[in-house]
Amino acid sequence: MRRFAFLLALVTLAGLVQAQQQSQQPAAWPPGKSGFTARLMNIEAATSETFRYSTTLHNGSAAARVFELKTDIPFGWTIAYKVDGNQVTSINMDAGKTQDIAIEINAAATASPKKYLVPIRAVAGSDTLKLNLEAVVKGSYSLALSTPTGRLSDEVTSGSQKELQLTVKNTGTLPLNDLTLSAQLPTGWESTFEPASIKQLEAGKTVDVKATIKVPDKTIAGDYAANFTASGSSANSQVAFRLLVKTSLLSGWAGVLVILLAVGIVYYLIRKYGRR
Repeated sequence: MRRFAFLLALVTLAGLVQAQQQSQQPAAWPPGKSGFTARLMNIEAATSETFRYSTTLHNGSAAARVFELKTDIPFGWTIAYKVDGNQVTSINMDAGKTQDIAIEINAAATASPKKYLVPIRAVAGSDTLKLNLEAVVKGSYSLALSTPTGRLSDEVTSGSQKELQLTVKNTGTLPLNDLTLSAQLPTGWESTFEPASIKQLEAGKTVDVKATIKVPDKTIAGDYAANFTASGSSANSQVAFRLLVKTSLLSGWAGVLVILLAVGIVYYLIRKYGRR
């Protein structure tokens, strides 16, 4: 009785394993019939993002065939077909073979927000397999960092700090979230921003930002570059600012006094020892 129960359990377990293996296998293609399918036909993304489709091509004929991949896309759009990471334009397939193809589509930067039909064709001789993909452009992410006047240069005194006015504008059609401000400055310089971050910036809106730059003491006079960046997960913008560093008036007079003192010492020494 125990042996019978044990054998029954083994048979049941084997049946479950077989059923699981069968469920993991892809659905069989009809005999002698080729096909072209996509896991997702409709994908939504911004104009700056890539539409990625996972497709499968099956050669159901009794002979090897070369399938050429063709499409008609809007002007300014680009498309790439990839097999195992390599870009292709045609595929040589043996009889009964199935091949996964990754299709990557990029919309033009000026594409209007709407649904676009992208017809894909796999052509082998007189036979054509069609696959209609849909790319839904939901808008664009774009960001512009500048100043209220457009001026990108200013003067600052060594050992002091300078306040600069910046503007952050959402020039796209979609909201931007969690923007941060940063600066790339010469060694020893410091910067702070008010505000230092922007939680959300709606399309077409502008936020004013005050950047405070602190220049170290004894900074040599001359031209210096300060690069400011506004960045988020979807867009970023950078602006280069030119700062002319001048020495302070006190430092200038101190230099003059040092020179006069040196001249006076030399004159004294000449008067004292020059006649000997």
